[in-house]
Amino acid sequence: MKLKDLTIEAFLRELSSSSPAPGGGSVAALMGALGASLISMVSNLTLGKKGYEDFEQDVRKLLNLSEELRELLLQKVDEDTEAFNSFMDALKLPKGSEEREKGLEDALKRATLLPLSVMELSFKVLNLSKELLDKGNKNAISDVAVSAVSAYAAMESAYFNVLINCLSIKDDEFVKTSIDKANGFLGSGKALYEEIKRAVESKLKK
Repeated sequence: MKLKDLTIEAFLRELSSSSPAPGGGSVAALMGALGASLISMVSNLTLGKKGYEDFEQDVRKLLNLSEELRELLLQKVDEDTEAFNSFMDALKLPKGSEEREKGLEDALKRATLLPLSVMELSFKVLNLSKELLDKGNKNAISDVAVSAVSAYAAMESAYFNVLINCLSIKDDEFVKTSIDKANGFLGSGKALYEEIKRAVESKLKK
C-alpha cells in the first residue's frame, strides 16, 4: 500500500518507526500538499458566496490549480521513500564495483531532484496563498495563512534534504546546480512568505 493511502494514524506510526523511510522528505511533500488543500478549502468557501462574485472566475482557477498541486505533492510523499529505497538497494551491491558506485550516485541524484521539485511545487502553493488573500473568503483568512506556513515549511524542509544528499554526490557540477536552485527557491519563498505573513497580520489586528 502506498503511503498516501494510509490513514493519518497509520502514516504517523510508520513515520515513528525505526525505519529511515518515510522520513523528512516525505513529510516535506505532505506539508506542501496540506498547504494546497487549504487553498482548495478556502476557494470552495468563497465560490458562490455573496460579495465575492467579481472574483468567481479567478477563485475557480485557484481551486483547479490547488487541486493539481495537491495531487502532485501527494505523489512526492511516496516518491521520496522510493528514492531512498533505490539508494538502499544500491548499497547492497558488491563493494567497490562500478555498478554499485553508479547505482549510489544515480540514487542520490534522484533523491536530490525530488526535494527540489517539492520546493518548486510548494512555492507555487505560496503564490496561490498570496493571490487568495484578497480574493478569498475573509472569514477564512487565517486558513490562507496556515496554507502559507505549510508551504514555506515544506520548502525549508525539502531544502535540508537537498543539502544532505549533495554531501555524498561526486558530480560537483550537479551539486552546485542543485544547491544554487535550492537557495534560489528558498530565498524567493522566504520573501513571499514574509509578505503574506505581514499582510495577514495587518488584516487580523484590531
